[in-house]
Amino acid sequence: MPTVEGVSPVAARRRTVGFWTAVTIVMGNMIGSGIFLLPASLAPYGAISLAGWIVSAAGSILLALVFARLARLHPAAGGPYAYTKLAFGDLAGFLVAWGYWISVWSSLAALAVAFVGYLDPFVPSIVRRPATAALLAIAAVWLLTIVNLRGIAAAGRVQIVTTVLKLVPLLLVGLGALFFLDTSHFGVADTSLRSVAHGTTATATLTLWAFLGLECATIPAEDIDDPRVTIPRATIMGTTATALIYIASTIGVMGVIAPEALGRTSAPYADAARAVAGSWAAAIVAAGAAISCFGALNGWILIAGQLPGAVARDGLFPQIFGRLSRQGTPSAALVIGSTLATALIAMNYSRSLVDLFTFIILLSTLSTLVPYAFCSVAGLLDRERGRPSLVHVLAFAYAVWAIAGAGADVVYWGFLLLIAGLPVYVMVLRKR
Repeated sequence: MPTVEGVSPVAARRRTVGFWTAVTIVMGNMIGSGIFLLPASLAPYGAISLAGWIVSAAGSILLALVFARLARLHPAAGGPYAYTKLAFGDLAGFLVAWGYWISVWSSLAALAVAFVGYLDPFVPSIVRRPATAALLAIAAVWLLTIVNLRGIAAAGRVQIVTTVLKLVPLLLVGLGALFFLDTSHFGVADTSLRSVAHGTTATATLTLWAFLGLECATIPAEDIDDPRVTIPRATIMGTTATALIYIASTIGVMGVIAPEALGRTSAPYADAARAVAGSWAAAIVAAGAAISCFGALNGWILIAGQLPGAVARDGLFPQIFGRLSRQGTPSAALVIGSTLATALIAMNYSRSLVDLFTFIILLSTLSTLVPYAFCSVAGLLDRERGRPSLVHVLAFAYAVWAIAGAGADVVYWGFLLLIAGLPVYVMVLRKR
């Protein structure tokens, strides 16, 4: 597996990502569309949902610590793929990379669709027509693909700006609504131990999806300045800060909107802002939600190029993915990922935006959780660097619990997705 000392001269010359850009890659990729809808899903659980947030935040911070430790020991491009390959060999590394790559370009389609959906208050005539909505989603994908083709520095600047802008509505609602809290909105009808345990598990599973992406700073390691130091710090800081923002803003929304109304709304943050400050605040939140999706789309397009590029340079993906442009970007990998996302949007444009978003998320969910489990165990095999801490064991238990919580249908389709990559693995090995 290539290490920092073993990267190519081309890669060594283009370390253009500093600490704060790495933090925004982590936070920007985690804070996407899900958080703006979650309070409505959590409404029936009242105060129990806060316990669910704490469990998922604690589990995510454990995973962040795992990735931070692995990045210090082996700061190689590819992140979860690279750590899995080092610990378990080529086949395990390929399967993780294959599933994760499909998850990434599927997520591009989901984020583009969600971005268009949040534009409804501004351009309803476009958004409510499936054909024009699909075209707008595709245009967003290719606009940001062009930005990423110009280089990771350009993509990083977009990520910094959009991350700052997407935090505005979350902080506006989270902090502003604290002055208007109605504690009766957090009531729990059944406080029996069994009911509380079930509700905590259910809400922790729901809120977990908002943390997916915490590993993203580990993937473009070849482009990050001083990766042994920058990646661990950025991963831990980004995950912790995001968890605090999530919990505070959820408390704000739930404290302002009654549970019955919150469970029916499709724009909980906009409704909370309207209740606190009026229509102008609701418009700001709607714009912030669109920017949030746009920024996350930019960050995941970056990953869609960096991950398969690293795998191809290791000889486990077709070599076309490893080709670099004059700007040092994996141009072919970027174009292929965006083309597949475009095809996914186009083939399903007749669905409603909600149905399409749900369909794509189900396709990509498990493929992100499996690498978490592999990487949690990878540290247990690292005999040369000392005895690993209990963090790895707890993180693995959390990852397995999260996979089980994803549901039988997701596990079923996720397993078939991984197995479908085996012919590609055989083809690459034969050529190599």
